Amino acid sequence: MKHKHADLIHAWADGAQIQSRNDISGCWEDNRLPIWAQDTMYRIKPEPKPDVVKYLICGLKSWVEVDDQVGHECIKIVVDGKGKLKSAEVV
Repeated sequence: MKHKHADLIHAWADGAQIQSRNDISGCWEDNRLPIWAQDTMYRIKPEPKPDVVKYLICGLKSWVEVDDQVGHECIKIVVDGKGKLKSAEVV
C-alpha cells in the first residue's frame, strides 16, 4: 500500500520545501524535517507571488490606471502577491 504522503516525500527528497499545518493555529509552517505522520497535513511550500505596481492618476470623479508615471503626476501603489498594500507614494 502506498504511503499517504508518498508524493510529498518524493518531492521533499528531491529538494522541495515542505510545510505542515499547525493544528492549533491552522497556519502552515516550514518543516525542515517532517516526520510524515498520518494525521498531519503537509504541502509543498508555495512560491511567493510577485509584487504588483500600479500607477493611478486622478480624474475629475475617478482614478485611472496608467502603464507608467511618464508625463503624469500620479500615485504609485505597490501591493504584494496577496493584494496587501506595501506602499503608496505621490510621484
